[in-house]
Amino acid sequence: MKRILIQLTSIFLLTAHAGCSGTAAPETSEKAAASPVSLTLWTYPVGAWGNASTVSGLLADFRRAYPSIDLHVEFLKYETGDEQVEQAIRSGSAPDLILEGPERLVSNWGARGLMADLSDLMERPEALAIYENTRNACQYSNGEYYVYPLCMTPQCMAVNYDLFQAAGALQYLDEETHTWTTEGFIQAVNALYAHGQTEAGAIYCGGQGGDQGTRALVNNLYGGTFTDPAHTRYTLNSAENIRALELLQRLPGIRFDPELVGGSEIQQFCAGKLAMAFCWNVSIEIQQVVRNPELEFKILPMAFPTSTGEPRLQGGIWGFGIFDNGDPERIAAAKTFIHYFTGNDQQYRRAVLTSGNWPVRDVKHIYVNDELMSEYSIFMPYVGDYYQITPNWSQARTAWWTMLQKIAAGSPPADAVREFEMEANRPPSHTDH
Repeated sequence: MKRILIQLTSIFLLTAHAGCSGTAAPETSEKAAASPVSLTLWTYPVGAWGNASTVSGLLADFRRAYPSIDLHVEFLKYETGDEQVEQAIRSGSAPDLILEGPERLVSNWGARGLMADLSDLMERPEALAIYENTRNACQYSNGEYYVYPLCMTPQCMAVNYDLFQAAGALQYLDEETHTWTTEGFIQAVNALYAHGQTEAGAIYCGGQGGDQGTRALVNNLYGGTFTDPAHTRYTLNSAENIRALELLQRLPGIRFDPELVGGSEIQQFCAGKLAMAFCWNVSIEIQQVVRNPELEFKILPMAFPTSTGEPRLQGGIWGFGIFDNGDPERIAAAKTFIHYFTGNDQQYRRAVLTSGNWPVRDVKHIYVNDELMSEYSIFMPYVGDYYQITPNWSQARTAWWTMLQKIAAGSPPADAVREFEMEANRPPSHTDH
């Protein structure tokens, strides 16, 4: 675990050093306003972007470069952030800038007509280098862009290496490629259960937190899908997905827990109560080691088990969006902020390093000699299309965890899946938001 602490310290030192370096502002056509403009930035905890002291250092140069932009930052938690944003929308006080992903900025707030179009930023030379799948995820069906992407990461799972070793379960996974088969997963869970680890893993369904993990687990086990290839509708109701849910429902050592969300599952995994976590990525590992310096067991990140031999991981994309608050000057100033941290290679590297994730365009040697990031980079080729931009996304997320709760209560997976698909594909009414 010391390797992670050393690497994290290096990232913080780099950010702090750069923040005091007096770096010249990047060239931009967005000029700072002559008269003061007050902006609010709300950030979800995307790596160290959720850390007040780190972000303060990161923003120091921006404030020096644009003293007429009075920037105020608020830090959100995933457990309560969505409701804070919704309350602000209802009261007419939505933030100017927000850092999150397309599932919120495009499929939710963008679809509701609340976001400013960022197409002009997305036509800048550096933006044209953004990976095509990432660009596509940030664009709404009307052609407008509601996210300027900053960083991305593969979402994966993790296992307690020490427990697996003690139970003789390491033989069922490939430590070199960090992959395993569905049959290997079944055998590993059985071995853990026989060893006395009766809680190998939990299908958490207390809410939507971390739901990307449970979806990826179900879809990978027997090759099912969550949406159609064009991301126009939800396709959970298939023999493959039903078979996966039936397996999880009957497999000793796997429990459906309607009281647990992804964050709580992570805590139980790090406490040694669970042998595996389905809600995981590199930023989580960094955060958890910092929060749990006495963590003794080795964490082994893994792709989700699959019967096809080709894992399909859900990728996380995070970027900046601008709420259209009806003030052109504030929108222009917010675009200046986005360009400052994405249009200049030095500032962009700092912003990405702070996130603890990967760039969305080619940036050479950003994690050179970083053992941890090199380990997790093995998952990048497994990242599939970003289906979180499918219509009715918020509706589908709620339907997903309520479906899992029904299975937890004993409902046959076939019935629960059928009800999910009817709800997820139901055209939303004007009162759904």
